[in-house]
Amino acid sequence: MRNKLIINGIIILLIVFAGRAQNRQSETTTTYRSLIPTSKQSLLKNVDMIANTQIAFRSDFYEGEHVESKFRVEQFRLEIKGFVHKKIYFRFRHRYTSSFEPQSIDKIIKGVDFAYVTFTLSDKVQLTIGKTYADWGGIEFDLNPIYVFEYSDIIEQADNFLTGAGVYWQATEKNGFSFQILNSRTQSFEELYQGLPGVEGSDIPLAAVVNWRGKFWDGKFSTLWSYSLFNEAKDTFKNYIALGNQLTLDKLAIAYDFKWSKEDLDRTGIISRDVPDDIYPYALQNTLYYSHWTKIDYRFAEKWGLSFSGFIDTAKWLSDIDPQKTTDDWRKGYGFVPSLEFYPWKDVNLKFFATYVGRSYKYSDYAKSRVGAQDYNTSRFMIGFISPLHIF
Repeated sequence: MRNKLIINGIIILLIVFAGRAQNRQSETTTTYRSLIPTSKQSLLKNVDMIANTQIAFRSDFYEGEHVESKFRVEQFRLEIKGFVHKKIYFRFRHRYTSSFEPQSIDKIIKGVDFAYVTFTLSDKVQLTIGKTYADWGGIEFDLNPIYVFEYSDIIEQADNFLTGAGVYWQATEKNGFSFQILNSRTQSFEELYQGLPGVEGSDIPLAAVVNWRGKFWDGKFSTLWSYSLFNEAKDTFKNYIALGNQLTLDKLAIAYDFKWSKEDLDRTGIISRDVPDDIYPYALQNTLYYSHWTKIDYRFAEKWGLSFSGFIDTAKWLSDIDPQKTTDDWRKGYGFVPSLEFYPWKDVNLKFFATYVGRSYKYSDYAKSRVGAQDYNTSRFMIGFISPLHIF
């Protein structure tokens, strides 16, 4: 009997404490403050969070020989963008597949693509300040990077995201123009060119970019043209032209870019990397790169599509510093990227893909005899998925 009383007493005490604990937990939860104040939560309707993702299983080959096969996160760029005011827009995008090292010029890590604010000054004029994309034209660079399996040489080697300010003017319904003043690079002159003798770093290493976006034939044909002037060092410049054109029909889209980069200093750097230090230990001068790039997309069924990208990259060394030089030609690079795409759901922007990326590099006889350059081929086969996953 006594034991029963003790057990019953313990049970009653546990019930009482449990009830108090539940009340206390309930009270604590109701007094928690939201991370985002209730008064501000309506702002989220104007904000997007996007995980730009490309993940694949890939097999790499060199000269036809299998190198390795592995799963890889090819692209993961987390993006937050939206309006904090009807005239103030912000955009932040962080590339997690890039370096986390702060850069010496703009003091922000290289992996940050965007960290800018855009102010709407009028119905036709916008001002952008911060780290942004160099609006230097071409359809290839204008694509979301998750949809690109391989870039042409000029885009692949460039500093595409730079800090500065720009103005966009929607002059007419069909024509828009932008003008940007940006840092010409993210690293210092010494870091990039390693004490090049006879060339002094500029006190104002800036770039100017002028861009034209046009639409014709009810928007079926569009242009994305630009001219850029980069100050790399004192009295030393890079001139860059990009002419992008795109025809968009119901099931078919065809794009073509021509890109041309004349560089007093070898900013693209492909030729400089090929020349060994015992011939010339510094960045080369007076180089020229140009590229023809095309992309064809065909949606042959509701859930299926075909895509093909192809490009030819040309590199020339125009300098006469080498007495053994017999030609300006250095190398040509060829790229071809056919893809099969499957879109399983109408309400989600996601596709599965299978693609082959082939590259072939052909050197001039001069490059082969002077520095021992050799022609070679690389390729890879990938199966995976792509999506700008909208978190909210």
